[in-house]
Amino acid sequence: RPCSPPRLRRGSASHRACLIARYNFIYAKERLEAECILRRYVCNLETVQRIVYIACVESFRAAKMAFWKVKINVKDTLAICYRGGPTSLEVAVLDYIACHKDLYDVCCTVHEVICCMNRNPKLPCPGELDFVVISNLIRELCCLAYSMQTLIPPLDIAYGVDGECFNRNMYYRSFDSDFAAPFVAYHVWPPLIEDGTVIVKGEVVTKK
Repeated sequence: RPCSPPRLRRGSASHRACLIARYNFIYAKERLEAECILRRYVCNLETVQRIVYIACVESFRAAKMAFWKVKINVKDTLAICYRGGPTSLEVAVLDYIACHKDLYDVCCTVHEVICCMNRNPKLPCPGELDFVVISNLIRELCCLAYSMQTLIPPLDIAYGVDGECFNRNMYYRSFDSDFAAPFVAYHVWPPLIEDGTVIVKGEVVTKK
């Protein structure tokens, strides 16, 4: 692609707000739709929620890796004709990627996420359930995670571990939790963070 001037980073605050709102919308609506689809194949609610959580985590991981590869190529291309300093080049690269969304092969990333989930020992075997049924959720998460990397600083999710201590600054308890339990049994949705600060709380189930 020939060098074209990137947009100015004037709308970054509004773009950030839109991405955060999109994350909340996916949690409130599309996550539940994915759970309803999965309940046709899996009776256990915990397994369904684990599938959705891992889909979110893997989508962010794969999208960030794809972004890193695109960023390297764009930076090498812009560096040839760019006359600013390294800091302004970094901003120009992010703006260029934000403008040219077609650089991202989201279908490849979705396929990668589904393959990774098929190999996850915590999830049902591929013969029991084809994770393609929630490919729409995975696609939305991949596109969102990719766009979040163009912000300064980027938005990301915090990765949880089963059995960790419940942190009220990072999570809400699910309605079916044991509210006296101090440990996380499993995660329902990851919190959104910015430079180490929690922007949107996640959801967990706590049990003794």
